[in-house]
Amino acid sequence: MSDTHSYFDERFYRLFADVDEIWHAGDLGDIAVLEKLRAFKPTVAVYGNIDDYKIRTELKETERFTRDGADVLMTHIGGYPGKYVPRVKAMLDANAPQIFISGHSHILKVIYDKKYNLLHLNPGACGISGFHHVRTALIFAIDNGAVKDMKVIELGPRADVKK
Repeated sequence: MSDTHSYFDERFYRLFADVDEIWHAGDLGDIAVLEKLRAFKPTVAVYGNIDDYKIRTELKETERFTRDGADVLMTHIGGYPGKYVPRVKAMLDANAPQIFISGHSHILKVIYDKKYNLLHLNPGACGISGFHHVRTALIFAIDNGAVKDMKVIELGPRADVKK
């Protein structure tokens, strides 16, 4: 998930009930969102460009970790295949992961990057702030380093949620 922008959808409890871990690709917006996620499931998260000092003292800009044999790199502002931001391109050139996750664009993307032999994931945006029309997230399994059973979760139109 990414780009919650201070909005915690109570349906997360049901939608993510069976996951082992939640990954948040930044722009949580409010430390309360991080606290709710952590209280619910083990959570790996990075801070985004809208996140304040409270969140930035809890999280890093970039996380690199391994899950069931898959090397994962996650940051908020990363770009996408052919148009990675310079900081991310340098990391990929030095040592590309199997899975690269970023947020920021509010646009859901799942792209295989042939140049770096990695799966690029942007889960879109779960929050109600931004220009996206539909709130989205991704859910998937990792089995011996392979991504399997990926599903797009549509949380409905951004405009339907009352602030």
